[in-house]
Amino acid sequence: MYTTAALKTQTVKDLGKLAEKVGVLGWRSMRKDELVRALVRAAKRKAAKKASKTAKASPAAKKAAPARRSASVKSPSRKATPRPKAEPPTDPRVAKKIQRANAQRERQKNLAASAGKRKSAMNGNGPKKDRVVLLVRDAYWLQACWELLGASIERARAAMAEQWHSAKPVLRLVRADAGSTTNSSEQIVRDIEIHGGVKTWYIDIPGGSKGYRVDVGYLAENGRFYSLARSNAVTTPRPGSGDSAANDWTEIADNCEKIYALSGGYSEDGNGELQELFEERLGRRMGSPAGTRFGMGADKSLGRKCDFDFDVDAEMIVYGVTKPNSHVTLAGTPVKLQPDGSFSARLSMPDRRQVLPVVASSPDGVEQHTVVLAVERNTKVMEPKIRESSE
Repeated sequence: MYTTAALKTQTVKDLGKLAEKVGVLGWRSMRKDELVRALVRAAKRKAAKKASKTAKASPAAKKAAPARRSASVKSPSRKATPRPKAEPPTDPRVAKKIQRANAQRERQKNLAASAGKRKSAMNGNGPKKDRVVLLVRDAYWLQACWELLGASIERARAAMAEQWHSAKPVLRLVRADAGSTTNSSEQIVRDIEIHGGVKTWYIDIPGGSKGYRVDVGYLAENGRFYSLARSNAVTTPRPGSGDSAANDWTEIADNCEKIYALSGGYSEDGNGELQELFEERLGRRMGSPAGTRFGMGADKSLGRKCDFDFDVDAEMIVYGVTKPNSHVTLAGTPVKLQPDGSFSARLSMPDRRQVLPVVASSPDGVEQHTVVLAVERNTKVMEPKIRESSE
């Protein structure tokens, strides 16, 4: 007789073969836990049937057999009706809970589903194709946005076959150079488990200027990954190179050029899906800064004689921290400390090399630390470009 513990150690494939052998109906559509319960019930019925046959074969049963046979002879018109196999009673409330749990699991697994799916379908604003776009938020965060078709989810279900039951929807983060066209330099960083009902996900990354991309798809228990869509490659900035980006598309509009550029929008092999996403969400064209912002009107304005001034300068900020009540100088000039011991100084940056010693002395004057900053600015002014008029 099969036991629940023994059956749970078997694979779904082996359980299916066993269910087919013992005659379990509908085993192909059952999950592993349902197969285990069905096989246990079948084993119990088989054991009960065997015990019944054994009882009939006993001496007492043999003595009673002639009487039963004679009774059957006396009433030949009556036919024995086979009794239906008794199924264990199922509580309707339990069955309803199981049904709700199965439906919830399928919704969580369906990456094409979203909270506003019905409304989008009614307005004709549903996704036209599968796509995933990766945005750079700052040096430590990426944002993945995706749109997937329901037909693509069904293809994944069919392709993964029995592995679909154990598969989980994931974002696969890959370390890749932005300009790389081969997979030789790519390395899987980690798989991030996601769920249906959402279309965007924030991904934390270690600081540093590195290249990344993501794949959205399903990962089975045996390690097989089925990819639905692949994103553009991006390069994150160095920590401290800029302020954090906005948290939604309303605020992204105020800083869209920077986010678009960090996400690889202005690269030579610019990603078309990235451009499509920005243009759809922001309602404006994205492309070359000059051509997008000014368009053909720039030709007419350049045709007139006018003064066009352009001046660029640079400053630098030196900052640090030490113990409160210490004495700090920058290039011989005292620097004021904050109550927590931090300090900062804003300096001009002339077009030459500078050597700036930063000296910190302990409050008692016994210990002294020195850090020397060597900074060089080399400014080059390029020749202006004049675009020819199209007229």
